[in-house]
Amino acid sequence: MKELKVGVVGLGWAAGAHIEGFKLLQGARVTAVCSRRKLDKAALEDQYKIPLEVFNDYDEMLASDIDMVDICTPPPFHAKQTIAAAQAGKHILLEKAICVTFDEAKAMRKAIRKAGVKTCVCFECRFSKHFTLAKSIVDQGLLGSLHFAEVDYYHGIGPWYKQFEWSTKKAFVGSSLLSAGCHAMDILLFLMGDAVVEVTSYATKSSSPVMKPYEFPSTTCTILKFKNGQVGKVASCVDCFQPYYFHTHLVGSEGSLLDNKFYSHKLAGMVKNKWSTLETELVDSGDVKDHPYREQFQVFVDSVHKGVEMPLTDFETAFESHRVCFAADLSAARGRPVRMSEMK
Repeated sequence: MKELKVGVVGLGWAAGAHIEGFKLLQGARVTAVCSRRKLDKAALEDQYKIPLEVFNDYDEMLASDIDMVDICTPPPFHAKQTIAAAQAGKHILLEKAICVTFDEAKAMRKAIRKAGVKTCVCFECRFSKHFTLAKSIVDQGLLGSLHFAEVDYYHGIGPWYKQFEWSTKKAFVGSSLLSAGCHAMDILLFLMGDAVVEVTSYATKSSSPVMKPYEFPSTTCTILKFKNGQVGKVASCVDCFQPYYFHTHLVGSEGSLLDNKFYSHKLAGMVKNKWSTLETELVDSGDVKDHPYREQFQVFVDSVHKGVEMPLTDFETAFESHRVCFAADLSAARGRPVRMSEMK
């Protein structure tokens, strides 16, 4: 099997975790990197412990013999870089958020569809043990029919993070949801398995002077109405002072799931007034080195080799999760519910 050659653009926090993930894969390896900063080839090869071709010009890297582009730059650069990669016939691995405006997202989708390249968006939480287990429980009917779910993202992104300076800029991240809470939104849609028809979102911001640099409301709460009548809620809070918490609560006709705690009428002998604990690895860290990139990337590499679409986190699926986020941000800005039929 021919190894896919991967070129990474943007050498920040995420790129380091991506490169380490690729070292553990079969069928692909990172062979090139590109950054706007002047790069020292020897220093980079010593840092990552792999031979690398180094570029300062993205178009030059696209013109090289790489098969795939791994886009790890900040979101404002994603649209242009994704479209250029698609037009160059390169498969695309893309960090979230895919972009910062809905118009950019539509332009990216158009270019990807036209080029026919394979894509994967880093909604890697779908590949975590935590949410693989939750999805299995839902799919096996142990909760019955879901009628309510809430998935919330609490991660205080303050000056203690290197990315804080650009994470506070509206032009760079768009909103709290796009910056971080889109993971929670994506998991809610993953677990509910139904189309959203309407969203209502409210936004606020911490009064702490530590969080003052945020140029947008850093906490949002979104209520979602689904096609079949289910209701969901997603909170995105990046201005909190607490441990990282990816809160998940699913409520169905036969049982409930709360993080890694579980109750179901479907299983005989369970004690109704006590949760049973499911032993799994929770998504409980905002550190990218703890994210299941290896698992997701291997599936993507295998999909490219087979010439099939990436399951779970292809661009079309991620586009829909982002479309709902854009609708939620529009609702918060305009102070009214937004029907998904408006997001065309």
